[in-house]
Amino acid sequence: MSISTDPAITLYGTPLSGHAHRVEAFLNILGLPYRYVEANAEVRRSDSFLALNPFGQIPVLVDGDLVLPDSVAILVYLADRYDGSGLWNPKAPEETAQVQRWLSIAAGDLRFGPALARILTLWGGAGSLTDAQRVAERVLRFMNSYLDGRDWLAAARPTIADIACYAYVARAPEGRIPLDPYPAVRRWLERVEAIPGLTPMPQSAIPQPA
Repeated sequence: MSISTDPAITLYGTPLSGHAHRVEAFLNILGLPYRYVEANAEVRRSDSFLALNPFGQIPVLVDGDLVLPDSVAILVYLADRYDGSGLWNPKAPEETAQVQRWLSIAAGDLRFGPALARILTLWGGAGSLTDAQRVAERVLRFMNSYLDGRDWLAAARPTIADIACYAYVARAPEGRIPLDPYPAVRRWLERVEAIPGLTPMPQSAIPQPA
């Protein structure tokens, strides 16, 4: 990926955020030049960041005059704005419905399952690790069954649905959720990581409890 000296797009995120990784990965896949601003907790409490997103959450994408929070909304925007092929966010009714279904799963079961389990394991906080792991195992069982005989989540090719669901599934073991029982999911992760331009979700360097 070539990055211009003054790219129009700026992405605010952190390297270990799966939400931010979705956007970073898709920007790289599309080959779009962008500036990455690391927005740690202190930055997110600043007045300048809260002017971009009053909720203080990452990621935030700035593209010219557009300021857009929310990783799923950003994926949809980037696909519709910059993907000339129309394949990443397809408009055929059946494929559109499947993409939306998996975007909802990414924002729901994956967020409150493997994503939350990872947060609680690595950083602590409010919530039940047992409940998060239970949600994670349920959604991974479903994904494994669904992907048995399929290569991709929403179409016969990768879409933004695959990008949205990838990061927190890939790092589910960081929330003490093994992927060994889900061979179809593991094969799907390998296919996602082989997409040209995609940067794999980083592994945490934080020591995990035994």
